Amino acid sequence: MINVIIGTNAYKTSRHLNQLIKEFKAKHGALAIERIDCEEADLPQIIAAVSSQSLLAEDKMVVLKNLVLNKLASEAIEQITSSINETTQVIIYDQTTDKRTQYYKALKKLKSFNEYSNQDQNDLPKWLTSEAKKMEAELSIADANYLISRVGANQQLLAMELEKLAIYNAKINRETIALLTTETPQSKVFDLLDAAFAGNKQRALKLYAQQRTQRVEPQEIMGMLAWQLRLLAAIELGAASSVDKIAKDLGLSTYPLSKAKALASKMLRGKVAQLINDAALIDKKAKTSSIDLNEALKTYIFSI
Repeated sequence: MINVIIGTNAYKTSRHLNQLIKEFKAKHGALAIERIDCEEADLPQIIAAVSSQSLLAEDKMVVLKNLVLNKLASEAIEQITSSINETTQVIIYDQTTDKRTQYYKALKKLKSFNEYSNQDQNDLPKWLTSEAKKMEAELSIADANYLISRVGANQQLLAMELEKLAIYNAKINRETIALLTTETPQSKVFDLLDAAFAGNKQRALKLYAQQRTQRVEPQEIMGMLAWQLRLLAAIELGAASSVDKIAKDLGLSTYPLSKAKALASKMLRGKVAQLINDAALIDKKAKTSSIDLNEALKTYIFSI
């Protein structure tokens, strides 16, 4: 038997994998499970694993991880699948693959093919409230959006944070979210821009200094600034549209766009374009000359 679990959604792929392993382990024991990192293994080793019987149990499970990263082995996928012993359950587990390859096409033909893409960010708040109910906890859509704004849109991380919050208090609210979660650098950079546009240059520079103290590199901050500027540009270009429509058109969560809209209301028209041009110039100089990016960013923030 073959189970294929692939996709970029680390939360769903790992949950499915762990569930299959848990069920098999309950019946046959941990010693009947063999895990192979195919990036490090060669083709004969992989074939030997799937074709041999277990010496310790009637059935055997072989988890083939990162088969997609082994060019020789992935090109021999049909040889591997045809070699599987009838008492062996094989799991092919990849978190990335190319749909154009013969490897992907061969896997998709298999009966137990499971592909998990990243959750649509617009659906994350509803998913969080649904998961909270399964944990016998309460979480509103507004507070779910707040949680996403603090920790990001990584579904696996959100699931871990939600479980922690539900254990602490079944009634999850902003206070407990703020108490028990760590705000991501992305959120802090938004606060930095908010302070700068409000004319509070000292707070903006203080927030920048905090990021540097936490060892967030100037290049990372530059990238996060670019992301926030993209949101502001989307709001300005779609001024006649609702936040929901802009979010749907761009495939983004409504929460950061709502915050961007509030921020954009403090800005003069044309300011976003100027900030994007200035940021692009700094980025170009950082890549083509020996400017001090740290100092350049502080000057940029102060000039907003």
